[in-house]
Amino acid sequence: MLLGFVLFMIGDQLYWWTNREDYSFGFLVPFFAIYVIYDRWSLISSYIFSTNSLVGAKVDYSSPKSEENAKYESFNKWLEYLALVGFIVGLLLFGVGALLRSVTGPQNPASLAIAASFASITLFGIFIMSKEQVDGRPMPLKDRIALTFLFLFPALIWLLSAPLVSALETQIRVFLLTKVTVVVFTVFDLLGYELEREGNVLLLPEGKVGVEEACSGIRSLTACLFAGSFLAAIFLKHLWKKFLLVFAAMLLAVFTNLLRSMFLTLWAYHNGSQAIDAHWYLPVIGDIGSVHDVTGMSILVLTCIGLLLLLPIFNFKLPEFDEEDDSINPEMKST
Repeated sequence: MLLGFVLFMIGDQLYWWTNREDYSFGFLVPFFAIYVIYDRWSLISSYIFSTNSLVGAKVDYSSPKSEENAKYESFNKWLEYLALVGFIVGLLLFGVGALLRSVTGPQNPASLAIAASFASITLFGIFIMSKEQVDGRPMPLKDRIALTFLFLFPALIWLLSAPLVSALETQIRVFLLTKVTVVVFTVFDLLGYELEREGNVLLLPEGKVGVEEACSGIRSLTACLFAGSFLAAIFLKHLWKKFLLVFAAMLLAVFTNLLRSMFLTLWAYHNGSQAIDAHWYLPVIGDIGSVHDVTGMSILVLTCIGLLLLLPIFNFKLPEFDEEDDSINPEMKST
């Protein structure tokens, strides 16, 4: 069932991956999702096939029900009911998204509804179906939650590769455009450059520079969120570190986009506003694109390198010291 849903979702999102450059990274999403499951398969199978040492060690269901076990089972039942409601809501949401897709063709709300429904069906479905292991033994609640969390990236990453609702996407673009323009104008004004600001347009002595939608940073923001999510899923163990790296990816994307906007403004200030669209030529390679496009790609690469450099920091561990050190005086040890 999940395979059928994911094939339908890929067929729907292919339209956006093909026709919108800022979502072209979506072609990597299926392969990255499969790789994450492959990378975690030994741990997943340990929960399913009872090879994990923690499985079955939490609650003894064969023993007489104590008051504590009764509360535990009651809480477990309520979670199962909530998961069942979430699973049904996911099915209904998928039906709504598929109906919109078939009637009106590709549109943002339909794709977002299908992606959200797949996440709901996958996560809640895994929690429900992991009630028992392959050998029929009940799986403890803690292990069911841990098993469900192993599928967070394969289930949620499709929300990034699907376009946002137009109204929300417009609000984010306008917000980022305004902030980028204000920050660039403020920095150059403090540095003593002569320029004026009219909305999202900067008036320079050699012309004017307009901060367009492509310069808002939403393209690099979605791509960096995708890269940060994948790196967090593969290289980080703790959940809080994963979310922290995704948040750092968002901040890094915004910061590097500001650097790009300031560089382009400085370039236009000294070379004229038309210089931004001029093409750069290398002796061997030839035309490598306009200044605007080259800086955009360079900033994206720089952001990914920054994320890779953050990984050793997130994985840093303080050295562990033995309680007994050989250098300690033997008399003190005996004391």
